[in-house]
Amino acid sequence: MIAIVKYNAGNVKSVYNAVTRLGYDAIITDDPQILQNSDKVIFPGVGEASSAMKYLKERGLDQIIKNLKQPVLGICLGQQLLCKNSEEGNVDCLGIFDAGVRKFPAEDIVPHMGWNTLTNLNSVIFNNIEENKDVYYVHSYYCELSEDTAAVTNYILPFSASFQKGNFYATQFHPEKSASTGEEILKNFLSL
Repeated sequence: MIAIVKYNAGNVKSVYNAVTRLGYDAIITDDPQILQNSDKVIFPGVGEASSAMKYLKERGLDQIIKNLKQPVLGICLGQQLLCKNSEEGNVDCLGIFDAGVRKFPAEDIVPHMGWNTLTNLNSVIFNNIEENKDVYYVHSYYCELSEDTAAVTNYILPFSASFQKGNFYATQFHPEKSASTGEEILKNFLSL
């Protein structure tokens, strides 16, 4: 069973649809027991970092997520919340990845929205994915580069398009909206 974390940060339904389309059983839940006992956990998110962290803490989900042992995939805000801290609401996050989340400088259109290129691929979730494939983004804050960076995209500056550390994986882009490339990335994660 694939558990998709339910919290006050949208896009869970599109992730659920993508997972079930690939033939997996999925459940959208905030039940700690189900999250701990599932085969894999997807931590998606669209929204604002400080209010999302407040919601997670109020329900004890911050500790549950940090201590999961099975493969976990953070998506978009989910990736950002797995970092050390975020300038969005100046909040401490879950601290899995050794990177901060910063607001894009206003040197181009923000939010960064639309298709952009992946480079420096360095994770099993990118098996069978060629360098320079395009994926779909919508975000105003970016994750800094770090030793956990598993892919890079350049928009105004280079940032972490993906992370991997232990059983934690993450993408700033939306694999569920990134056509065949995103589907392959989801398949790679789901088959871990």
